[in-house]
Amino acid sequence: MKRTVPTADADIINLYMRTYYSLLRTTEEVQIRTLEETHTAMHSILHERAGELVVDMSAFIYSGLRLPDCIRRTRLIVLGQTEEVFKHRGFNNFDTWTPVSAPGRRRRLLYDGEETLAAFIASISDVDDIIPILVAFQIEWNKIHLLIMQAGLQQRVEAWASTQPADATLIGDLQEALGISAEEWGRLERVWGASLPAFLGDIAARRKRMAVQLLAGSYVDYRRATQRWWWHVINKTPRDLHDQDVYFVSSNTHSLTNMLTGFAQRHEDVLMDYIVHSGDGELQTEAHRIRQGMVPSNWANFLYYVLKKYLATPQGAALAQERRDYEAAHGITRIPSSQTFDLEAQVIELALLDPSKVDRRLQDLPLERLAHSRSVILNIDYPLGFAAYHLLSRVAASAGDLRGLYVIGKAATLNGRIGDVLLPNVVYDEHSQNTYLFSNVFTATDVARYIAYGDVLDNQRAITVRGTFLQTEAYMKGFLDAGYTDAEMEAGPYLSAVYEFMRPRRYPMNEVVNLYRTPFEIGILHYASDTPISKGQNLGTQNLSYYGMDPTYASTVAVLRRIFALETSS
Repeated sequence: MKRTVPTADADIINLYMRTYYSLLRTTEEVQIRTLEETHTAMHSILHERAGELVVDMSAFIYSGLRLPDCIRRTRLIVLGQTEEVFKHRGFNNFDTWTPVSAPGRRRRLLYDGEETLAAFIASISDVDDIIPILVAFQIEWNKIHLLIMQAGLQQRVEAWASTQPADATLIGDLQEALGISAEEWGRLERVWGASLPAFLGDIAARRKRMAVQLLAGSYVDYRRATQRWWWHVINKTPRDLHDQDVYFVSSNTHSLTNMLTGFAQRHEDVLMDYIVHSGDGELQTEAHRIRQGMVPSNWANFLYYVLKKYLATPQGAALAQERRDYEAAHGITRIPSSQTFDLEAQVIELALLDPSKVDRRLQDLPLERLAHSRSVILNIDYPLGFAAYHLLSRVAASAGDLRGLYVIGKAATLNGRIGDVLLPNVVYDEHSQNTYLFSNVFTATDVARYIAYGDVLDNQRAITVRGTFLQTEAYMKGFLDAGYTDAEMEAGPYLSAVYEFMRPRRYPMNEVVNLYRTPFEIGILHYASDTPISKGQNLGTQNLSYYGMDPTYASTVAVLRRIFALETSS
């Protein structure tokens, strides 16, 4: 098979990566400013205006959403795999640190209340993710600081930040000084909400001078962290996974459990009351439109979305505990991570499911036969990048027979629309430089009947990228010219782990790899969350939000129907 792989822009991306990896080998702090030049020279598709004295609002919002609010006061970011790694390097008082989170990236973060942020990492992909985010955020922070100073707005912004109301012209003056539109200002307000004045006050007050320190970065360090995560899962699981047939699913923490328990439908009145009192006009309108048959949206999907929002509120805390108890009574064990990276696992015992409670889209199957099943679904919250390889390799070495590998995740589409579902059967992996050929058990027909808005495209070619910032427009167009239409971060590492199921050696490098005859079936479904080649439609400007439920649940239906069909036919 002849392969066409873009290389020109890959060289400048690799230069950036070599620069930060070489600097991170030091035992001392690395100043973020030392990476700004190579970051800017890369011309990332997410940060094309990095080198201009113009605010790149998409890059600023994208990076800001993937950092916790305390980043405003943070000077040092330390990266490590486990609490032991941090303690070994002198960070001993984690009991007094505050857990913090970022709205756009799931990662275990602890803040010391002063200037240090600890980030737990699962693989090199976390480094490839965090470093460009920090660099982009600092570049744009300092641009905004400089523009505020040049416009003479510092004192007015700081006064606004100290709880004084903005004077009549400040907002307009800020928009003019920063060169941003009213729409972009509105995005800032939606992202930072009531904390926007304080946030801008901090930017006006000082330049950002962050530093980063990688405490441990060897292959063994990552494998050790994965081993500790897996031991925790094994110890919390009510069944011995060594003796179980296992369906491995990589998805999220809500879609499978929602479809298998009927919990949202059971509490429909509570959820509708929440919508009424929340003042969310969009949700109220959508509920009315679905009930009146004015839109093709699925009512169950709508309830699942509202449940997720409600459980995130203070008044939803009691219902969250009730859900955990209800799920446990129906064969579902949630296992939050502990002491390592943030990755929840769920063990679903098929024999304990109540067929009358599952989603209607599954009830035409002979679900009563599940009562005789000895199989479990091991569902893990979608990992980031190369962590997928570590996780599947660890599970494969310890669990019982693997009956299927199913991956539901986000991707960028190079030729479709946001909300489409992409089903690849060829994956080029930037980590190994391998091209993997495999038989995807799903076809467009398996998903299309359950999706209301997007298209379903099978027989696609996917590229597994190293990071969202580590792409350029020319690089992506080169892959599109070569027939690749689906850019994501985990399929390649998963398939590298699959290779090691079949061969007595580690996965190769820079080869065409045939995975057609695997001992278990493979199903990969990607739903498009952005279109990076289309201007204004990248991850910094778009958010799937409610409309992401349509492709997510269509994909989940396909996976569960496949698993149930296998279990009830034997």
